[in-house]
Parts: sequence; structure tokens; C-alpha cells
Amino acid sequence: MGQIIQFVSKSERERLRLIQEARAIYDSIFPPADAAGEPSRGANTRQSDRGNLA
Repeated sequence: MGQIIQFVSKSERERLRLIQEARAIYDSIFPPADAAGEPSRGANTRQSDRGNLA
């Protein structure tokens, strides 16, 4: 009792599905750093790359 059912349009469901699919593809190409159990090297790399941007 007291439950609220929220309507989700078909287009919103499709948008969410596409976002999930895109994230899965991105993660398959660029796996998260902590998934391998190694410390993240991304922070050091990004800081050193900032000097090269002009």
C-alpha cells in the first residue's frame, strides 16, 4: 500500500538502453583502471599532458 508507479515513456527507455550500451562499449575499449586492481595512473598522466596542450 502507498506504492507509486512511475510512467516511463518508450523513448526514455530507449535512451537509457542506448546510454548503457555506449557505456559498455566504452568500458570494453577503455577498461576502468581500478578494475585490474592496480593503482590509477590516469591522474599523473593527465597532469603531465596538460603542459602539452596549447
